[in-house]
Amino acid sequence: MIDPATFNTLRQFRAGVYDCFGARRDALFELLDAATVAGLVPSLAYLSLPPVHRRRWGSLYDALAAGDIDAPALRELVAGYPLDDGQPIFALDTSVWPRDDAETSPERGYYHSSSRQSAGQPIVTGWSYAWLAQLSFTHDSWTAPLDVQRVPAGGNAHAVAAAQIAELVERLPADGPVPLFVFDAGYDPEALARELAELDGQRVAVLVRLRSDRCFYADPPPAAGRKSGRPRRHGQKFTCAEERTWWAPTSEHCEEHAQYGSVRVRAWAGVHAKTQNHPQRGSYRPKAVVRGTLVLVEVERLPRQTRIPKRLWLWWRGPGQPDLAVLWRAYVHRFDLEHTYRFCKQILNWTTPRVRTPQQADRWTWLVVLAYTQLRLARRTIEDVHLPWEPPQRPDRRVLTAARVRQAFPQLLVTLDTPANAPKPCGRSPGRPKGARSGRAPRFPAIKKAA
Repeated sequence: MIDPATFNTLRQFRAGVYDCFGARRDALFELLDAATVAGLVPSLAYLSLPPVHRRRWGSLYDALAAGDIDAPALRELVAGYPLDDGQPIFALDTSVWPRDDAETSPERGYYHSSSRQSAGQPIVTGWSYAWLAQLSFTHDSWTAPLDVQRVPAGGNAHAVAAAQIAELVERLPADGPVPLFVFDAGYDPEALARELAELDGQRVAVLVRLRSDRCFYADPPPAAGRKSGRPRRHGQKFTCAEERTWWAPTSEHCEEHAQYGSVRVRAWAGVHAKTQNHPQRGSYRPKAVVRGTLVLVEVERLPRQTRIPKRLWLWWRGPGQPDLAVLWRAYVHRFDLEHTYRFCKQILNWTTPRVRTPQQADRWTWLVVLAYTQLRLARRTIEDVHLPWEPPQRPDRRVLTAARVRQAFPQLLVTLDTPANAPKPCGRSPGRPKGARSGRAPRFPAIKKAA
């Protein structure tokens, strides 16, 4: 039996979701329940088959085409249900909804893809979405997605990430700990610092993965006496790939970990990189110097002995001094967001519907986030329901996996009251008038980002 507190939490959450829907709210809410329990389907119409969806398949497309979702209200609602064992550590990354052959879909852009290719190149066209999710240090793959926004084709992903961070910081308590935001190597630390503006280094901390061939510089020593010429801006050079250029670290942390063995973390504070791309490029204005802490993580082994572990370089910038024991764990658990992407795409059918407009994609993306949140809220107290050929969940696991929770969620959904109104029969649709033609849909080329 499910815990009464969890049951009430789910009912409150579902009632809040229903209030955030506007036009077509009943069809949207039944589409949400169907997306939660259906599993992998070949097309959107199959979501009308579960018993929780009482309407016909036409309401699915009508809800996505003409439905109204209050995204700011949903952000406020989802933020009220954080991870109960989580910390103020958040991961930000982008994931692409491929729409390669959808010539009638506007606002598509070109993006890198490691799993799909086009004309022999790892490039796809589609829509890119920026996700912000809370992380936890527990040994599972659950995250708490708090926001998702579409990155405009040819737009700046750093600006979208900074806007998401600013909105989240306003909802966090002012007297709480400084939140840490973790990024992968696709983000530039200096561009993030510019976009964060007054939040940079003051109210938030940023952790970004770096390439192993980056170079950094210390501050120059004070000039002895008066000399002609411009004063030096860069001091001793630090090359990550050449250990002979390293100087003594400012702090160090060592520990033993069950999965990674001996872990050694070193940090060099007060370093900066040469700014190459900045708003004043091409002018004689001085370049801004963004100082931070360079972090090196070295482990003895990987959880799965499939390859030799490599050095991991990270960039940290924030108020105070970094906690090295937290930094390396935060980046390791950043990969939990990748598991969230995979579950949303393969089980919750995030990129399955072949919708035409990006506005329809935005509505469906929010429905997928809400479906995942429903499953997360029920993960601790729901009973394991597995197929006959599947082994039961290991007893040492604290919570069920996302796939197991989805399999058991239909039994819980029967006891939860749906706020959606029952469908009203309206007879048979007259269909398209005789002789009417819809015309050829306009074509939209994919947008290339300017260099």
